[in-house]
Amino acid sequence: MTWTVVLSVVIGIVIKMVMSPPSAVVEWVVSKIALHPKLVLNEVTITYNKKHLEKEEKNKFTDYFNEAMFLKQYDIFPGNEKFFLQPETNVIPFVVNVKRGKKELNFFVFCYADHVDVVKQFNKKVVSYRLRSDYLQKYQEYLLKQKEISI
Repeated sequence: MTWTVVLSVVIGIVIKMVMSPPSAVVEWVVSKIALHPKLVLNEVTITYNKKHLEKEEKNKFTDYFNEAMFLKQYDIFPGNEKFFLQPETNVIPFVVNVKRGKKELNFFVFCYADHVDVVKQFNKKVVSYRLRSDYLQKYQEYLLKQKEISI
């Protein structure tokens, strides 16, 4: 009799957890499959025009990237990946390398006047999407002005 009560309580708890998991579990699962993930400062190396960004600049970039608003995802058909990875444009991309454990992600961030295009490359897959971030667009202009001053 007691085993049936204990077993029914355990089954009830398992069903309750499956039907409405805790928010921490849901957040963890969503973060694993998110198209536009949040960058963690310790896991990221950022290069712009073949130069690594230093701590303060890197911190600003990651904050701006994390605050950017997702607009839409582009459709990439097999064989067209090179058009997204190396578009015919004069915009210099930010190259973001993220290393989480054994996984390595590469982001190519192209900042235009009215939007930001991001190309995410992981394993052999390529995904592209558009962001809206005034800060990222202004940040690229700021870096270009700094480069002109240092020359």
